[in-house]
Amino acid sequence: MSSNNSHILSRRAFIRNSSLAGGGLVIGFNLFQACKPKVIAEPAIDLSTLDYNDFNAFIKIADNGAVTIFSPNPEIGQGVKTSMPMIIAEELDVAWKDVYVEQGILDTENYTRQVAGGSQSIRQGWDALRQTGAKARHMLVSAAASRWGVDPSECTVSDGVITNAAGETLGYGEVVNEAALLEVPEEVELKHPKDYKIMGKDATNVDIEKITSGKPLFGLDYKADGMVYAAVVRPPSFGHKLVSYDDSEAKGMPGVIDVVTIGEKVRSLLAEDPGFSSKISSSDKVVVIAETTWQAFKAKEAIKATWEEETPMESTEQHDEILTALLDGNDFNTMRSDGNVKKAFAEADQVLERTYESPFLPHNCMEPMNFFANVTEEKVHLAGPIQTPAWKAGLVAKMLGREEKDIHLEMTRMGGGFGRRLYGDFVIEASEISDKIKKPVKVVYTREDDMEDGIYRMAIKYRIKAGVKDGKLTAYHLKEAAVNDNMYGLIPNFFPAGAVENYQVDAASYDSNITTGAWRAPYTNFLAYAEQSFFDELAEMMEVDKIQLRLDLLQNVKGTTDERIQYSPERMEEVIKLAVEKSGWGTKPAGVHQGFVNYYCHNTHVAEVADVEIENGEPVVKKITCVVDCGIVVNPTGALNQIEGGVIDGVGHSMYGELQFKDGKPTSNNFDGYRLIRMKEAPVVETYFVENEHTPTGLGEPTLPPAGGAVANALKAATGNRLYKQPFIKSPELLKVPEKEIIG
Repeated sequence: MSSNNSHILSRRAFIRNSSLAGGGLVIGFNLFQACKPKVIAEPAIDLSTLDYNDFNAFIKIADNGAVTIFSPNPEIGQGVKTSMPMIIAEELDVAWKDVYVEQGILDTENYTRQVAGGSQSIRQGWDALRQTGAKARHMLVSAAASRWGVDPSECTVSDGVITNAAGETLGYGEVVNEAALLEVPEEVELKHPKDYKIMGKDATNVDIEKITSGKPLFGLDYKADGMVYAAVVRPPSFGHKLVSYDDSEAKGMPGVIDVVTIGEKVRSLLAEDPGFSSKISSSDKVVVIAETTWQAFKAKEAIKATWEEETPMESTEQHDEILTALLDGNDFNTMRSDGNVKKAFAEADQVLERTYESPFLPHNCMEPMNFFANVTEEKVHLAGPIQTPAWKAGLVAKMLGREEKDIHLEMTRMGGGFGRRLYGDFVIEASEISDKIKKPVKVVYTREDDMEDGIYRMAIKYRIKAGVKDGKLTAYHLKEAAVNDNMYGLIPNFFPAGAVENYQVDAASYDSNITTGAWRAPYTNFLAYAEQSFFDELAEMMEVDKIQLRLDLLQNVKGTTDERIQYSPERMEEVIKLAVEKSGWGTKPAGVHQGFVNYYCHNTHVAEVADVEIENGEPVVKKITCVVDCGIVVNPTGALNQIEGGVIDGVGHSMYGELQFKDGKPTSNNFDGYRLIRMKEAPVVETYFVENEHTPTGLGEPTLPPAGGAVANALKAATGNRLYKQPFIKSPELLKVPEKEIIG
């Protein structure tokens, strides 16, 4: 099965990245096409004994047959360090147990999009990674055929062993030197999915042994000779700047090396890069340098800093009023407008309008923010957990007045990211501190630092209005009002775009000094709940079946020539029908209340059904049935981990997640005051994949957004009450359980 996808690796790029190294074939792939590779399986041989040069994104085949794949992109827990090498190994036709993976460093010459974000790794790398493996296999087989004096078509290969018609065999390692000298083919035949031996089979996370045994792997584990630790005294709230400080007590504490301030270089950077300016404070900060993290933390508490208000300090109540005023006003950016919604509403027999509200949310990664920097005259050495290494390296170069080639950045595995590690303010801090103290240093945040001086999911309100004429949905108007949504990220071309003749999407934003940014499944993480809850209520008003309303709307999109539409009505219809079947929709016994949603985001179609029961007078989410169409599933185990994690995260934050502000400061700064879902509250997640041969799509984010809507609709079925505000646990309607349910 050959591919005509535009992401196929070019012959020139393939040749440019192919060479002899250490007696082995080195095959590179451009990550503009191969978006994000990653893998690590323990080899049977000692790789330290092999004579390898420095590589980037390459397949390395040693003369003993060992295969190594460098992973150039950040591993954030999404599993691409396992699944992407599986793709190469499949087409290369080697045994997965013989594959070893190493984490690459930042290399902007050989790689592009070294990014962890958007659930795009497998999707964008699919064709190039397959081509890489298949072309290497072709060259190895050709080398063996030449040695035997036979035609390559007479040879077969399996698990890295080439066999000719006479039954003779050669391992990849035996012909790798000869293969490296051959011309790279223009096109090679790719495997058909029915012939896959690695993809579609469960593979253990390649880092699992290190994770479970506590071996150095994460940013907090990173150490370097002479390294010191830094803890930063930050403004007490958004809107404050440093006036003065007293460090006399701190300097006398055990292990304290120095106390310095930073901020000047950051301010110059912010002037150069306005796109980064809303993600980091421009105020001076006090930094304690110590021999250990704990000593730095304790001395930080002894710093007596004086601050003054620089900009107005904001509170949740103000945001609530401002967002409501935006929805009521006319200052919108129209993102899509089909037909004439105003006229359609004027002619409608029925009109339904509802407003939905969501709060700020912190990311709360398990591993607090941290980063290592060592700024010297020769180079700037950076290391740690970061989702956007190239962006941060460029910013550091700007801030320090260095060439980007001077920046050497190593990526560690991340203990969570969810968008928080896209921005890398901690990278900037570490670099400025090291430049000032002339020592290698690691900045480490406390949990309080992370929550009080974070980059949060923005607070948003959605207002949705629908018009019905002669029993048909004829008008749909979606309005967004958000804090700091200057990019207008609301999605205008997802369902029900194209399904309603008169359709309009508008967005408005309020600029706040509270830093906000991407949070897992940006925008859709709340929008899915609002829209899908609205569709259920709309169906009730129209007195039609909830599922049938969605299916009928999809019929309007089939055969569309509108290239703006991003979802497939046929694939959406399939996940809906399979979810109805697998969840037992409408057939559950009394006392089990169900809520349905369907959603598309990150190129993946999902349908979810929540089962809610009443226990001790309170509704409890017992189960989520999740149907996913993500195309070919490369690693089922990894896919299930992403799906289940996304669903539980979606349930937990819609039920409990909320961060409020008072006078520019979060009212919660640790887990004793911020509510997360608990293990006993996590529902059973039952997952089903739609089997097809479509190119793989995203999985790290698509199952989170629908979860809140499924739960909201199930809670309506259980209590009779609609919920219009997250978190649900704060809604008084949640506990208004019908008497018959309490008795039952």
